Amino acid sequence: MITLYFKRAIDDIFKNRFLNLVTVITISLSILIASSFILFFVNAGAVINSWKKGLRIMAYLEPTISKTGLEELKHAILSIDGVQRLQYIPKQEALRRLKAQMKHQASLFENLTDNPLPDSFEIRMTAIADSWQKIESVAARIESLPWVDEVEYGQRWFARFAYITTLFRLASYAMGILFFMAIVFIVANTIRLVIYSRREEVEIMRLVGATDNFIKIPFYIEGLIQGALGAILGLGVLFSSFVFITSNMDQGVLPDLFHLQFLSTAIVTGIIISSMLVGWLGCYISLKQFLNA
Repeated sequence: MITLYFKRAIDDIFKNRFLNLVTVITISLSILIASSFILFFVNAGAVINSWKKGLRIMAYLEPTISKTGLEELKHAILSIDGVQRLQYIPKQEALRRLKAQMKHQASLFENLTDNPLPDSFEIRMTAIADSWQKIESVAARIESLPWVDEVEYGQRWFARFAYITTLFRLASYAMGILFFMAIVFIVANTIRLVIYSRREEVEIMRLVGATDNFIKIPFYIEGLIQGALGAILGLGVLFSSFVFITSNMDQGVLPDLFHLQFLSTAIVTGIIISSMLVGWLGCYISLKQFLNA
């Protein structure tokens, strides 16, 4: 019986190939856009986690600090919960590192007579300091200590990045709802047109005693197939675009910060199943209205 249902569903798809093609393409476009947002969130989360693992807080010291004050400040920082270790960087070492990092702009240092950089502590965080609130709290406590002139930990960059990520997340929720409604509407109308073209056949089946399930199941299978094909096509286009972009990306851009990754198997499977369920829902709504009428 199941084989018969699948055969009838596939026959309907080929008989109404234009309507089904339009439906599959529409679903695939919706899946492509929604999956692009998910891919962004996956890699954005990887960037944030990678940044947190390599997080360091730079505490710039006042120039008048004494050796005794330096030792006291070191012990005070190490006593703060969330601090793993620290390294003292004198200003001469800081200037040497800066010159090494900017070796292609060596002309900027030719007329430099005095060292403008301050002494500093490079502070590494522990694994428990994995929340933004914890990082801010530790940085604020360090900045309040005597002899600390300023604290820097990339808060401006991170705040802007987090703000953009939040905007994308809100936009994706809104677009996800719109795409869900659009797919259900399109699938429902496609199935409605197919049923209308076969209304006489459906009426005859009901007259000869065919049950509602016998009539509906092939259409349900058709909706599931449309959802699956649309999801596979959309994800295929996304994967091709991802491979093209990553293969042509400059490998020297932030090589140690993060590695771009595609959607996991679990996420891909979830997207396909969700698309199939949406296709089934559109079919269910259309059939319920038609059979009740």
